[in-house]
Amino acid sequence: MCRAPITVKRTTPNERHSVRADLEQRPPGQPQRLTITRMTQADIRPVMRIEALSFTTSWPPSAFVSELSDNKLAHYFIGRVGDPRTGNVVAYGGIWVILEDSHITTIAVHPDFRGKRYGEELLVHLLNEAIERGASWITLEARETNVVAQNLYKKYGFTIVSTRRAYYSDNGENAVVMWAGHLRGDLYRNRLATLSRELDAAIERDR
Repeated sequence: MCRAPITVKRTTPNERHSVRADLEQRPPGQPQRLTITRMTQADIRPVMRIEALSFTTSWPPSAFVSELSDNKLAHYFIGRVGDPRTGNVVAYGGIWVILEDSHITTIAVHPDFRGKRYGEELLVHLLNEAIERGASWITLEARETNVVAQNLYKKYGFTIVSTRRAYYSDNGENAVVMWAGHLRGDLYRNRLATLSRELDAAIERDR
């Protein structure tokens, strides 16, 4: 489910970042269940393969190494199909959590596994992770033309709050800044729980 590369500049917590959400609708096929676990250094090689297939401007391996080993605010995850410990890595994503603020930095799914709701599963996992770590707000940036990604985020309570002109260096495209708030409130938690149940039911129907 992720396509349409969106570049991210990785610097410091005070500098702007951009989510790379690569969302594409394809026939769902018969997806295997995704097992989501914390990303480790051993996962960087398969993550880099997905990275290269997903984004016009890729993060170098050293950026992932730094995020995993040096950045205490960063939380990265991978999604496997097949065996939960040794199956193929087909998706990954990450967030930063800084006190009550959180920021989705990246989501990507291998091209061969798109259209199976794996990107949405990963998004739900990141939202729950942000809430568990005490975040009340979450933001991301998406390309102005990436309507598919924006619609998914809107489904989960994000709204467009501003536009950053010529934000993407590869083609000068604008970015829309999307935001969701009150993550720990009953209203949002109930909405997320309902959407999670609907997602689980949809995945079971497709199997």
